[in-house]
Amino acid sequence: MRGSGGSPPCAWILADTGAAWQVPAGGGHNRAMTQPSFSTYGAVDLAALTQRGAQPPSRGASRGATGGLVVDVTEATFQAEVLERSSTVPVVVDFWAEWCAPCKQLSPALERLAEEYAGRFVLAKVDVDASQQLAAAAQIQSIPTVLGVIKGQAVPLFQGALPEAQVRQYVDQLLQVAAANGVTGVAEPADGAGSAGRPAATEPPHDPRYDAAYDAIERGDLDAAAAAYQALLTEAPADEEARLGLAQVDLMRRTEGLDERAARAHAESAPDDVDAALLVADLDVLAGRAEDAFRRLVDVVRRTSGDDRDRARSRLLELFGVVGQDDPRVARARVALASALF
Repeated sequence: MRGSGGSPPCAWILADTGAAWQVPAGGGHNRAMTQPSFSTYGAVDLAALTQRGAQPPSRGASRGATGGLVVDVTEATFQAEVLERSSTVPVVVDFWAEWCAPCKQLSPALERLAEEYAGRFVLAKVDVDASQQLAAAAQIQSIPTVLGVIKGQAVPLFQGALPEAQVRQYVDQLLQVAAANGVTGVAEPADGAGSAGRPAATEPPHDPRYDAAYDAIERGDLDAAAAAYQALLTEAPADEEARLGLAQVDLMRRTEGLDERAARAHAESAPDDVDAALLVADLDVLAGRAEDAFRRLVDVVRRTSGDDRDRARSRLLELFGVVGQDDPRVARARVALASALF
């Protein structure tokens, strides 16, 4: 796992969209890298990591009993601490090692946020030297890398030792995706109270308004999910959760069943096909390449006029909402869009 000369570079998290996250028999990691993504559509299925007959966790393998806000995870504890817990509360997985200097910058920030968010997510720490099978299954090339897990599905987040403010943005967006998928539980510290002796946070009251949309997503009926979110927005136009949910569902509907390779090849061969550019921009956001999507659409806006320009601009604004209005990539793209328009 060490980089050349023992100096670990910044990491990318590797994910095969729509494929089981298998523990490899050995050998290289030749798959393409993806950047952070905040949609569970096409997320990696982690169920294959569960090892039948795994031994119980050894003493000291966790920072407390199951239920703590920060836990050290091994192959033996992965199912309980990550897969099972992620069905009720989002889990953030930090791949690190003792020799990794950037990890020592990032890990304290993640731990502070875990305490600050008071159980809205669980931080699971994986030592890649001690848990090499987990690192191999995640196709880790270098560290630190961080991913989220919701209902057993991996959501790639980011790589490298980012500033705490930027890490907070990624966590906030993960929580939005979790809420859109009905994962709104709150974990408790291992001792049942916060570090300052505060009572543990309790799960917020269930809001039945979103049940129809959540249930439709669960059964794969994206049209029904969109209709449910639209009905909520008709009643309450300022409902941010419904707006975000509708934007994500619309993105999933536009790309459902697509042959990504063919779509990208067509866009490459027909650079003036605006519909092809819009579709590939959607695919880029799903793959976590938001900056690529934004650059593509800004270029379309710059090169076109009339209805084509309006459609590209509208799609770009919609994708801003999917990625998150506070995301620094959105801020940069807004400046580029203004330049293209004026």
